[in-house]
Amino acid sequence: MRDQRWTDPGQQDGDRELETSLRPRRLDEFVGQQKVKDNLRVFIDAALARGEVLDHVLLHGPPGLGKTTLAQILAHEMGLEIRLTSGPAFGNGAELIALLSEQADRRAIFIDEIHRLSRVIEEHLYPAMEDWRVELIIDKGPNARHFNLQLEPFTLIGATTRAGLITPALRSRFGIVCHLDFYPPEELAIIVRRSAGILGVQLEDEGALEIARRSRGTPRAANRLLRRVRDFAQVDGQATIDRAAADAALTRLGVDVLGLEPLDLRYLELMAGHFAGGPVGVQNLAVSLGEECDTLEDVVEPFLIQTGLMMRTPRGRELTARGWRHLGMEPPAAKANGGGGEGIDAHSRFL
Repeated sequence: MRDQRWTDPGQQDGDRELETSLRPRRLDEFVGQQKVKDNLRVFIDAALARGEVLDHVLLHGPPGLGKTTLAQILAHEMGLEIRLTSGPAFGNGAELIALLSEQADRRAIFIDEIHRLSRVIEEHLYPAMEDWRVELIIDKGPNARHFNLQLEPFTLIGATTRAGLITPALRSRFGIVCHLDFYPPEELAIIVRRSAGILGVQLEDEGALEIARRSRGTPRAANRLLRRVRDFAQVDGQATIDRAAADAALTRLGVDVLGLEPLDLRYLELMAGHFAGGPVGVQNLAVSLGEECDTLEDVVEPFLIQTGLMMRTPRGRELTARGWRHLGMEPPAAKANGGGGEGIDAHSRFL
C-alpha cells in the first residue's frame, strides 16, 4: 500500500469537516482567482438587478482549488438554496428528474464531476437547462405516455477536473465558463494565515509562506499541511510556528522544498539512474516503481510537468535540465542544451 500523499489535491479522510469550517462564505473572502471573481461579481450583480437566477456556471480546473467552495458562494450571493451532488451519484434519469422537480423557489444545483454523467442522463438535463422543463415517460412501448413537467428556474453549477471529457452539447448550455488555476505561494500564504486564525494557530508570515511554497499551488494541500505542522509544533512545545518550525515539520513529513514527496523523487531518480533521463515509456516507469500507470499519469506527473522537472514527448517521458539539477546532478551534455528550459519561467511561481 502506498504511503499517504500529504500534498495530494484530492479529498482525503478528515478533509471534508475541516474544509467546511475554513470555507469563505462570500466572494470578497475568497482568496485568489481574481479575474474569475471579478467576472462573477458582474454576472451576479446583473442577474440580481434583473430579478433573475444566475445563468448556468461551469467551473473547471485541477482538484483542490475551491470549485465546491465557489459554487456555495455563488448560491449565497444570489440568495439561493443549494443542493450538492455529483455525476456518479445518478444511476438513472428518474433520480435526476426527482432532484430537478423538488419544490423550491429559485435554487442552485451543484453537480461535481459533471463529466461523469451518463449520456442518457445528459439528455434529460438539456431541456431542464434550456427551457426549465423535463419530460416524463410513463409505461413502455405502444402504451408509453409523455408528459412535460415545468420546473422552477434554477442555476446549475457544474464542476470538473476533466473539461475535455464534457460533451460539446452539455458545454454549450453553460452560459458562464470559468477556469480555476493553481495559486502562487503569496496567495496561498494568505489562505494559510486565514486558516491558522480560524484554527487558533500562532503562525508567523515566514512560516505561512514556507507551508505555501510546498503546497503545490493547492489550497486543500496547504490546509492539510498546516494541520500537520500544527501537530509537530504542539508536541515540540512551540507556541508559534516560524519558518524553521514549518521547514522541520514538512521535512519530517517527506515534503521537500518544491512540494515533492517520496514517490515523486523516486520517479525522478529512476528516470535519471535507470533510463539516463529518458525518453522512457510510462509502462516501464510504472513497472519499475511498482505503481499503476494511472497513478503516475494523474497523481505524479502533472505537478512535475508544471514545475518543469520532466516532460511528456511523443517518444516518451524525459527529464529536463531542471529535473537533473533538483536531484543534485548535472544533465548529460547532450541534454543540457535540449528541452525543458522553456518550461521553467512559466512555472517559477511555484518555487
